[in-house]
Amino acid sequence: MKIVHTIKDLQADLSALKAQGKRVGLVPTMGALHAGHASLVKRCVAENDVTVVSIFVNPTQFNDKNDLAKYPRSLEADCELLEACGATFAFAPSVEEMYPQPDTRRFSYPPLDTVMEGKYRPGHFNGVCQVVSKLFDIVKPQRAYFGEKDFQQLAIVREMVRQLRLPVEIVGCPEVREESGLALSSRNARLSDGERQDAARISQILFASRPYAKEHTVEETKRFVEQGIAAVPGLRLEYFEIVDGNTLQAIADWHDTSYAVGCVTVYCGEVRLIDHIDY
Repeated sequence: MKIVHTIKDLQADLSALKAQGKRVGLVPTMGALHAGHASLVKRCVAENDVTVVSIFVNPTQFNDKNDLAKYPRSLEADCELLEACGATFAFAPSVEEMYPQPDTRRFSYPPLDTVMEGKYRPGHFNGVCQVVSKLFDIVKPQRAYFGEKDFQQLAIVREMVRQLRLPVEIVGCPEVREESGLALSSRNARLSDGERQDAARISQILFASRPYAKEHTVEETKRFVEQGIAAVPGLRLEYFEIVDGNTLQAIADWHDTSYAVGCVTVYCGEVRLIDHIDY
């Protein structure tokens, strides 16, 4: 595996490989890689000739400077994991390399980006679209791989690709969990042992809401999850919404959609965690 820090070097290497007819896959990440990322990389390696994994903590998608400063960074360990997974390139640019000038582009995909994370993290998805579109332009992959844990992000990236008619296939990959059920996240590295136990309760409550939902209304199911999380002293609910999985709009009745998804964001101590579940 080759570690590349500049756009020029990466494009030179990719140009030579594409000239040989090689198909290129991209896995965009912010580093602090874990088994969830590894599953994306392994799938990309299996389905493409060349796998590029970007490692870049993108400042434009953080609306909290403290969150940006505390985001875990572990380039050396990340590269070891990527090499073990069979990646071809680790692309680890500086902020100056990615943003030689401020990115003033505006991406807006209502109603997908105005609810849930879009409501509580204004500007977040604009930053996501800025960096993802830059990476697509730099790498020009045939396929790009995203985890379904970031459920809303995946929907918005798909919409961006559709509206801009970008020639890339977006591949969503299943969420990966710890044995406790806790959704794997780079942010988990910031949890203490006690907080990790509290955080595992999030998925346990979501899974318990599945059978509950079969006999109860949407509103009752929402209340079940909200009260379950409120009963764990170490957790603080930001939101729990039951939405149509395609439009991301809240539903009032199970018959409103054939694809109901519960999306939750919870603070465990100072760490903000997201998760989702299909009903």
